[in-house]
Amino acid sequence: MPDTTPPGPPAGPRDPGDAWAVGPDGTKAWGRFGAAGLLVDDGTGRVLLQHRVEWSHHGGTWGIPGGARHQGEDAVTGALRESEEEAGVPDDGIDLRHTAVLDLGFWTYTTVVGRASRPFEPVIADRESLELAWVPVDEVDDLPLHPGFGASWPALRAQIEVTPHVVVDAANVVGSVPDGWWKDREGAAARLLAEVSALAGVGVLADELELPFDRWWPRWTVVLEGDARGASPAAPSAAAASAAAALSGRVEVVRAPGSGDDAIVDAARAAVDAGDGPVVVVTADRELRARVEAFGAAVRGPSWLRDQLSALRP
Repeated sequence: MPDTTPPGPPAGPRDPGDAWAVGPDGTKAWGRFGAAGLLVDDGTGRVLLQHRVEWSHHGGTWGIPGGARHQGEDAVTGALRESEEEAGVPDDGIDLRHTAVLDLGFWTYTTVVGRASRPFEPVIADRESLELAWVPVDEVDDLPLHPGFGASWPALRAQIEVTPHVVVDAANVVGSVPDGWWKDREGAAARLLAEVSALAGVGVLADELELPFDRWWPRWTVVLEGDARGASPAAPSAAAASAAAALSGRVEVVRAPGSGDDAIVDAARAAVDAGDGPVVVVTADRELRARVEAFGAAVRGPSWLRDQLSALRP
């Protein structure tokens, strides 16, 4: 189990979340609204770990920065806030990868997994750390690990290089609903780009990608062709605009100079060759399906994507 003991006296007023959660059998866990921590790798085979101070629960062991979530705070925001407060991790310097949730019924601990989008050195920013270090993945098991982190580490390590990638056949997705898109192909493509950007900001449920854990943040490539090539992801709402602004390059737009199908095949093949996976192509075109499945990409129909986009709408 992750840390269930509160930190030392706070430097300022406590948030209502800085309190015990108590289970039906009297079991206590720190964090009235649950807790979250950040496991971040630097892209070169190292993860950031925290050597815990002796007075803390399981003091002297190694784990990840984290703590109680604040009232009304989602797990990702909580993990990024805690890692910034404890280790100086820049909250705008992390590309999200996935989340893993331990659910005890009355309390949850969410491990947020990310990759540094730019180099940074951790800084001990409070009294909860003896040391912060970038530890090679192959050496993590040699350390005395916090029991909760130690129990979750094998499954986390097994997926640390997994990078799902979704390639969208925009013309096929837009054309799957008779909403008048043919009157303004560019405008319809722009709306799709905005919605995909919003989805890229909140992630995709693991089951949708046939992956473990809770939620994943894939890379996205949207291929535009013909009259839609000039579309830009003008967000139709403030929420979508905010999500798009926070993507840090998660959505790539390919403007096919010729055949859209050829551009989709090229994008999917490049993702497979780069080691991304699973690579999912969103299309209902049978010929295109056969072409991308031939080199290992999976295929989902437009409804797979549209159902997820619909869930984001008010």
